[in-house]
Amino acid sequence: MVEFAAKVAIVTGAASGIGRTSALFYAREGANVVVSDIDEEGGRKTVRLIREKSGEAFFIKTDVANPADCEALVRRTIENYGRLDIACNNAGIGGEQGQTADYSIEGWQKVIGVNLSGVFYCMKYEIAEMLKVGGGVIVNMASILGQVGFAGAPAYVAAKHGVIGLTRTAALEYAAKGIRVNAIGPAFIRTPMLTSLEENADVLNGLVALHPIGRLGRPEEVAELVIWLSSNHASFVTGAYYAVDGGYLSR
Repeated sequence: MVEFAAKVAIVTGAASGIGRTSALFYAREGANVVVSDIDEEGGRKTVRLIREKSGEAFFIKTDVANPADCEALVRRTIENYGRLDIACNNAGIGGEQGQTADYSIEGWQKVIGVNLSGVFYCMKYEIAEMLKVGGGVIVNMASILGQVGFAGAPAYVAAKHGVIGLTRTAALEYAAKGIRVNAIGPAFIRTPMLTSLEENADVLNGLVALHPIGRLGRPEEVAELVIWLSSNHASFVTGAYYAVDGGYLSR
């Protein structure tokens, strides 16, 4: 029996990388998947990939930095499927690089808007619907940089620390109402977000060296944890942070 038969899952940032793989895995386990991203072409491709394997999915273009878009995402999910059981709030950007005193105000606002405020906006509307069906599961995509600093990425680091704090707070607030909320902290994963870095062999090798396991991660290795946390196998897990980091945080 598939894990999520008759359940409905939203995945933000599902046009590529970890989000796309998570969406495919939810569909593999029988969920009806709402594929969300600002990238319409990539999002529709994710839907096609799901349908090619006889899964059920549809696409909603969403800018998670816009609260009205997040509200519409959840509203259209309910209009289409009648309920919401699972949400993987994965959408995120790397943003500009620069030390704190040199970081642009616009760059800061953009990263915080997508990576932190976007998670809050989505949770606000997701939780309201989950309460109507007696519970649900939320998995927020944080980062290893939600636990440590990283020179040159003040906005990203601040946002991901915030996601973990937001996750733990919501977990406390809604545990007794049947909603579990957890966060995942990937290290450097081979996704389109790293494409520009991979053009520089020295930079890439430097990133690999930060991971004791000796390589970068794969989207599938993160998505497997997304699925477990979303399942009944993790029924006693809430307010937790799980690193998927090849030993990065153990250094």
